[in-house]
Parts: sequence; structure tokens; C-alpha cells
Amino acid sequence: MSKLAANLHYFKGSILFTLACLALAWFVGLEYGKTTSAALSTLFIVAVLAVLEVSLSFDNAVVNAKVLRTMSPVWQRRFITWGILIAVFGMRIVFPLLIVGIMADISPWQALILASSQPEEYARVMGAAHVSIAAFGGTFLAMVGLKFFFDVHKDVHWVRVVEEPLTKLGKIEAVEIALVLGMLYGVSRLLPEAAVLPFILSGMLGVITFVLVEGVSAMMGADGEGTELVAKSGFASFLYLEVLDASFSFDGVIGAFALTNNLFVIALGLGIGAMFVRSLTIMLVDKGTLTAYRYLEHGAFWAILALAALMLVGSVTHIPEVVTGLIGAVLIILSFASSVRQNRRDGIDS
Repeated sequence: MSKLAANLHYFKGSILFTLACLALAWFVGLEYGKTTSAALSTLFIVAVLAVLEVSLSFDNAVVNAKVLRTMSPVWQRRFITWGILIAVFGMRIVFPLLIVGIMADISPWQALILASSQPEEYARVMGAAHVSIAAFGGTFLAMVGLKFFFDVHKDVHWVRVVEEPLTKLGKIEAVEIALVLGMLYGVSRLLPEAAVLPFILSGMLGVITFVLVEGVSAMMGADGEGTELVAKSGFASFLYLEVLDASFSFDGVIGAFALTNNLFVIALGLGIGAMFVRSLTIMLVDKGTLTAYRYLEHGAFWAILALAALMLVGSVTHIPEVVTGLIGAVLIILSFASSVRQNRRDGIDS
């Protein structure tokens, strides 16, 4: 079996899922647009959304692999099966409905009816929640990224001139919390007065969520620090990965409304992307890619910090989705290239 065929094996399920979603997209397009042209347009939008989701979440796959490789086989299977159901249906369909329900003071079922019968109003309510969503997702991702770079036990550095001093700063207790709260306050000063309180409260909830997830792991008897701490407890690992996925999905869900107001089209496109991210995660774990390419996870965590910053700044001014996706991809590619060069210096065949 060639290397390409071996790699494609990991994406067999994702490809079948994609074909099923594209078939559904065709019928959704016909149902809403009543013409073949509308159906083709829907297919195109679903494909674009899938690419958008993968580009925004590639760094998510790398971090998932970092945690997943230390989980027991039982919890790995649960993440692959239950996790994908939660990712596709929970985070891309149910969660947006809950947000709209809370913002509009209606039930999730009424929010679903609103999405199907009045998609423009549904999109407006989702847009109104953008500041709070950006604050929660941005602070949670910032905590994830900073925890990695402030880890005092971290001895491999990609951007040494920056990462080595950050490791030393990690000796200061809860320095990442202080830094994130400072950023939260700084960005809040740029917001309209009516948006300040929701922004700060949502951002604080993001920090609290991260602390609670780590606390759950500590109570379950895990050893270590940072992401490794969470990874040694099956349930805590699963919880950590799902919250992480939610934080990554926020940007995709909000950005999707630039292309369509149809909840079902958004769910199909982002669902395809989520499936491919899961397949990529499994491939990275099975092939030991993070071990073979030492700086790859560094690139992923830099990408996470960049996404966190863009989400927070995005609450003040619009950041094009292409910028958000490209920054993560560029950092991952650069870290991979650095890993290959380092392997060559060490005489390791990449």
C-alpha cells in the first residue's frame, strides 16, 4: 500500500460523510430555492464552509492529537464516536440554537423554527451574541495557549527568543490568568458601553471554565502540568477536548453567516469540516507525527494564541475569516518546516 493510500484510509469515513452531506445539501437547496441553480449554489456554499472549518481547526487537530495520544484506548474510542456526535450535532446545531434561545428569550425548539422560517432574524440574533461568544472563546483559547508556553517543565522551544522567557515567567503563580484578564479589560475599553459588561462576564466565564476543567482532572488524581495534566484523566480529557472544540467552532459558526443564513446549510458544511478534523487527529496519533516533528505542536499553540487574539479583537472590529484561517495554517506550515530542518540536522529521516 502506497503512503498516499495509507493516509487516505484515515479519511474514508469523512469522505462517505461528505457525500451524504452533499446529497442532503442538494435537497435543502431544492427545498428552499426550488431550482437546480439554487441547489448548485447550496452545494458550493457547503463545500466552502467545510474548507473554512478545516482551515480554522487544523491547529485544533494538532492539540487534540497531543491530548488523545495519552488517553486510554477506551476514552480514545469514546472521543472518536461520542465526540464527533457532540461536535457535529451539539456544537454546530444545538449550541447555536441555545445561544439564540437565550438571546431572544425563546425555547430551543422556537429557535429552530425561527432558523427554518426566518433565517435573517436568526442570523441577526446570532450576530448580536457575537461579542459574548468572542469573549468566551477568546479567553478560553488564550488560557490553553498560555498554559503551554508558561509550563516551567517545557524544555523544547521553537521560537526560543520568546518561548524561553515565557517558560521562566511560568514560575509566577497563575500568571496566565492575570495576563488574560488584563487583555480582557484592555479590549473592553474599546467597546461601546452597552457591550462591556456582557464581554467581561463572558470572558471571565471562559477563564473559569478552563480552571474548572483542569480542576476536574486534578481531583481525579492526574499528575503533571498543562495539557498533559488534563490528558491523564479520561473524562477530564474528553471534557477538555469538547470545550476546546466548542471554542474553535465559535469562529466558524459566526463566520458562516457571511455566506448563508440557513442553519441547516451551515451545519452540513461545518459538520464535514469537523469530521475531517477528527480524521486528521486520528492520523496524527497513529503515525506519531507530533513526536516525529517536534515543533508542530508549538506551531499549533501559537496558532491558538493568534486565534484567541483575533477573536477578542474581532469583538471590536471585523476580522475577515480568510485572515483567521490563514494565520493558523501559516504557523503550522512554518513549524513543520522547522521540524524537518531540525530532523535533518540531527540525522533523522523525516
